[in-house]
Amino acid sequence: MTKSAVGAILAIALAAASSIRASPPGALYIDPLQHNVVGANYTKWRNSSLIGFNPTNSAPPFIQVFDSSFLDVTGPSATIREIASNPGFAFAHEAPIYVPYLNLVFFSSNDGGALGYNGWYNNSVVSMINMTEVDMALTSTPGNVNIQIQTLNLSDNVQMVNGGTGPYKGDLLFVTSGRALLPPSVVRVNPSPPYNTTVILDNFLGRQFNSLNDIKILPGTDIMFFTDPAYGWLNGFRPEPMLPSQIYRFDPSTGQVRVVADQFVHPNGIAFTPNGKTAFVTDTGILGDFPGTNQTFPATIYQFDVDPTTQSFMNRRVFAYSDSGAPDGIQLDTEGNVYAGCGDGIHVWNGEGMLIGKFYLNSTTAEMMFTKSGLIILDETAMYVTNIQAHGMTLAT
Repeated sequence: MTKSAVGAILAIALAAASSIRASPPGALYIDPLQHNVVGANYTKWRNSSLIGFNPTNSAPPFIQVFDSSFLDVTGPSATIREIASNPGFAFAHEAPIYVPYLNLVFFSSNDGGALGYNGWYNNSVVSMINMTEVDMALTSTPGNVNIQIQTLNLSDNVQMVNGGTGPYKGDLLFVTSGRALLPPSVVRVNPSPPYNTTVILDNFLGRQFNSLNDIKILPGTDIMFFTDPAYGWLNGFRPEPMLPSQIYRFDPSTGQVRVVADQFVHPNGIAFTPNGKTAFVTDTGILGDFPGTNQTFPATIYQFDVDPTTQSFMNRRVFAYSDSGAPDGIQLDTEGNVYAGCGDGIHVWNGEGMLIGKFYLNSTTAEMMFTKSGLIILDETAMYVTNIQAHGMTLAT
């Protein structure tokens, strides 16, 4: 069968699928069969992982569909709309936490990177956006909006927030990368003024962590798991690392801290399935040589079984590899689809590790968070919302 015939058959199949699952406006199908062979005269080789895969040369933002099952994620009317913007400041980087009863999303600015305006001598910023104001503004116009964000005045013991989850017992649960000789930490922050903070961990048996990056609670427990790469040192705001880059388990009821997984280049995002039996860890090793990249290093999501007794991570295997940038922050929806911030936007894989779609922004996107209004996307100098029909798994404890 010829390539054109195969493509025609797939187009018919996709059209049939679309009759059952209506496509969002502006969504574009990317037929993998049409790109398996490009030929020796191909002129658009992606020689850098930082370049997104956009064979249709479409103007971002838009939705890319690699498999018709992605339409179950998006629903029929999903769009991508900008809700906040500050072109001169990377205010929307990581640590998104959604507090449903306040309808607020909290997040942090870039710590140590471009347009973050922080480093050895200056802290990053934690801010919040009111989703009620976002919803009202989006209802009043068909286009983008720019909602004013509010900066939190936090205690000095909160230095370089980079990861977050919760609410945890009503509080925001952040991990900080630390700054200069100030230690990385796990910290609880009250989401209401005056935003009282409580540091609950800042060392591993007397040794400072490298620069904590992301955190999740094991479903059904109060036990915390967090990643600790060396990005603080690589970004020039922390001393040289003194521990391996690894994953830790912390039980706040006993104070016990131990390592549950190692042998990463730069462990970054972390997530669990809703039943807590499977863990996902992203390795952004490809971004290990700031300000450049090493394209032979991981841009990989690893999958583990969680030991039911010890809660160590076992049976490591590759779940997915990102074709653009590296998978950073990671979240799951209630159907088991895996979302990660990558080099050209948000990538979505099904539970078997097949790429089914992207929210394509053509820019590096570190994190995202599910809310009542849809999926919030942190894109450094901008924030977006896409009103998809998928729902995120519960993160509140």
